Amino acid sequence: MRESFRAGIRLGIPYAVVGFVLSMSFGVLARQAGFSPLQAIVTAAIVFAGSAQFAGLAVLVSGGTAVAAVAAGTLMNGRFLAMGTALAPSLPGGPAKRALQGQTVVDSSWALANRGDGTFDRWLLFGTTVPQYVTWVLGTVVGAYGGEFLGDTDRLGLDAVFPTFFLGILIAELREPRSRFVALCGAVIALALVPFTPAGVPILVAAVAALWGLRR
Repeated sequence: MRESFRAGIRLGIPYAVVGFVLSMSFGVLARQAGFSPLQAIVTAAIVFAGSAQFAGLAVLVSGGTAVAAVAAGTLMNGRFLAMGTALAPSLPGGPAKRALQGQTVVDSSWALANRGDGTFDRWLLFGTTVPQYVTWVLGTVVGAYGGEFLGDTDRLGLDAVFPTFFLGILIAELREPRSRFVALCGAVIALALVPFTPAGVPILVAAVAALWGLRR
């Protein structure tokens, strides 16, 4: 247990560094959209999901309602339904305990904890998420309070961090022979749909590729 947890922390540090920069950009953009520093920080601490936070923020900036922003965030996080279903058998306890443990799931921790045989190392998952959560909140604090000094996020290249983050996760999955075909199909589907569909839809449709894994 301790070994897996420590190994998870080590594996999570590179993703935590990227997450710090990504959440910093969220803090800056949230302030520009009219959030108070506290609102931006609380949002990051509770939601802890970059795609959902940026999708909701985009809806609010474009004049959408809070309900529409929540709906957009929910759509972006739809992938966690499939991820949670796959993870559930590897978590001990009843439904409430498994649900509580499931709150630690983020994309990178889920992928890294995957043993490749349909099971997950839950302590590795917990360890990987810990540094990412810490830097996610800290990055938002820096962005929310220091945005005026950081300036335009596009000029600093922060807009490229998010796709780079997911590219790193994809590369990790492509290294595993058992998941390579499914990961590649999912990536192709998502990329093909990005120019033509609303945010959130490509990643949900890409989950269809997982049916091949179930078939096998």
